Amino acid sequence: MQKQALISVSDKSNLLEFAQFLVEQDYKILSTGGTYKHLQDNGIEVTEVKDVTGFPEILDGRVKSLHPAIHGGIMARRSDEKHMATIAEHGINPIDIVIVNLYPFFEKMNTGLSEAEMIEFIDIGGPSMLRSSAKNFYDVTVVTDVNDYETIINEIRENGSTSIATRKLCAGKVFNLTSAYDAAISTYILNEDFPQFLESSYEKVMDLRYGENPHQKAAYYVDKTKNGAMKDFEYLQGKELSFNNIRDMDLAYKVVSEFEETTCCAVKHSTPCGVAIGDNVLEAYEKAYECDPMSIFGGIIAFNREVDGKTAVALNKIFLEIVIAPAFTEEALEVFKQKKNLRIIKVQNPVSDKVTYVKVDGGLIVQSTDNQFSQDLKVVTEVQPTDKQMTDLVFAQKIVKWVKSNAIVVATNGQAYGIGGGQTNRIWAAQQAIARAKEKVDQDLVLASDAFFPFRDVADYAAESGIKAIIQPGGSIKDQESIDACNERKIPMVFTGMRHFMH
Repeated sequence: MQKQALISVSDKSNLLEFAQFLVEQDYKILSTGGTYKHLQDNGIEVTEVKDVTGFPEILDGRVKSLHPAIHGGIMARRSDEKHMATIAEHGINPIDIVIVNLYPFFEKMNTGLSEAEMIEFIDIGGPSMLRSSAKNFYDVTVVTDVNDYETIINEIRENGSTSIATRKLCAGKVFNLTSAYDAAISTYILNEDFPQFLESSYEKVMDLRYGENPHQKAAYYVDKTKNGAMKDFEYLQGKELSFNNIRDMDLAYKVVSEFEETTCCAVKHSTPCGVAIGDNVLEAYEKAYECDPMSIFGGIIAFNREVDGKTAVALNKIFLEIVIAPAFTEEALEVFKQKKNLRIIKVQNPVSDKVTYVKVDGGLIVQSTDNQFSQDLKVVTEVQPTDKQMTDLVFAQKIVKWVKSNAIVVATNGQAYGIGGGQTNRIWAAQQAIARAKEKVDQDLVLASDAFFPFRDVADYAAESGIKAIIQPGGSIKDQESIDACNERKIPMVFTGMRHFMH
């Protein structure tokens, strides 16, 4: 009995060579629709599926392979005499290889198509054939990955058939693909942040050098259903990325994306170590650098504007891991070539996460993204902040949201001078931030806190250290003590009513 291979693909990469090989190995090729025409136009001997089923394609191609003559040939266990007798009784020949990839539903998401248009990209026959083939992997070779063509060709050429190990691997890839494909469709149709079952449609785009530490393995996956700043970025130069690089890139670009003004953010170990706005990218960088020249060494620099040649020259003066921005001038790229290991990353998409995930042992915590700021600022002290102080307070608040809790940011003139975070005690974070700031400037400093003051100690220490204004969420049962501390020293304090913990 002649062996049969069924081919129905949207991705036709390397298909002709594979199909021609199968013909040379005496396989009868079955196909449908556009794939049938593509093979026929290129001189490949091919039989249309409707000639096997005895039934034409109907409903504008929605139904063409959903037929016992196809699925019976795929699903029959070759070692089961009853199975083989049944398909023989109905004139069904076994199908030994199934080569299918799916309608491009992933690729059509986020392209602005209407719901009716998107529905037509939901593949039904393809997943059905794939799942049937994968279930019967003891007897059937199922191929979804173009990269597997070569392996299958080599095994058939050398052994006359594929190995059970290869068939099992390919079957596993099928369920991996179809689960992600179905999850993408579910995500699109439900459009819920917290569905009953958490869908996952992530595709590996690169293996990483290692994880947080060299003994840990790591890979990077992108969401097939959504766009985002860390998806589809353009890798312009530099060595490969690490786990820590991507985490820090993500944070740095999220910080600069908070601002409409030209902004630079430096990040080290998932913590901002310098943030500033400027009249141009060079000024923003120089001001961000001034916050913590020691920590910025070996760090990551992000901008929310195009990086020019002058800024590139300044950046090249120190060792950096990554520069990330929405654009770079040709002059800047030429300058960066002097440091071949420096990674230059061009962002293609805006920050757009709606939910964030934290993996715990045996579970996953999901929450809506912290993408808000209070629109109800209340001055709770006798002294009102000046316009300049209020501007600096809002600036510092936008930064403190991205600093590990407990978090304090001290700033002035659109420039962070002291950042204290990750402390188990809020007064320690305040002491660190204020001390670092006062090494550089000693006037007009304001302080932002990510959460309320549980005691008056932070207000007392800030006032005694020369801080001129404070912004914090408020909400402590001892708020009045902090208000009293500020009133005693005649400095303004603003409550936001919105906490920004980041653990």
